[in-house]
Amino acid sequence: MERHMTVPFGKKETSGLKSGDYVYLTGTIYTARDAAHKRMYEALQRGESLPFDLKDNLIYYMGPSPAREGRPIGSAGPTTASRMDKYAPALLDLGLRGMIGKGRRSEDVKEAIVRNKAVYFAAVGGAGALLSKSILRSEVIAYDDLGTEAIRKLEVKDFPVIVVIDPEGNNLYETAIAAYREE
Repeated sequence: MERHMTVPFGKKETSGLKSGDYVYLTGTIYTARDAAHKRMYEALQRGESLPFDLKDNLIYYMGPSPAREGRPIGSAGPTTASRMDKYAPALLDLGLRGMIGKGRRSEDVKEAIVRNKAVYFAAVGGAGALLSKSILRSEVIAYDDLGTEAIRKLEVKDFPVIVVIDPEGNNLYETAIAAYREE
């Protein structure tokens, strides 16, 4: 199924998502990779607040290349999501509604997705230049010293993603592999 969704969104909106759905996101999403996740996790351990409100928001696992003149961002492809697996369950339990990345997720992340009625989207790896065309604005909001791994606030329009793990725990990678093996 193809859907258009405005972000941020809540449990009501994720409840209708199914593994394999094509979704076009419009609104605000945030970026964070390994180093930023580590800093956020450490801040939480110290009882400090995070640089943005996680509630009902999405984190895109991406570190962009430098923007060309006249563009808000350079190539903006996804990075491997499993590197954030040790941090994702805690962030989901604090209200994060979903993540965008590429590749498989751990069983702990899948359980946290189900527990929180969240979602894991995949963006197409290798299509960073094309994905950047859906990004209207990019602003570093935290951890500027991390360079490409700084946390950014992105304004997107029709940003294309695919539901990999839906709120019920259905996993596109598992069903696709099972279907392939049956052939």
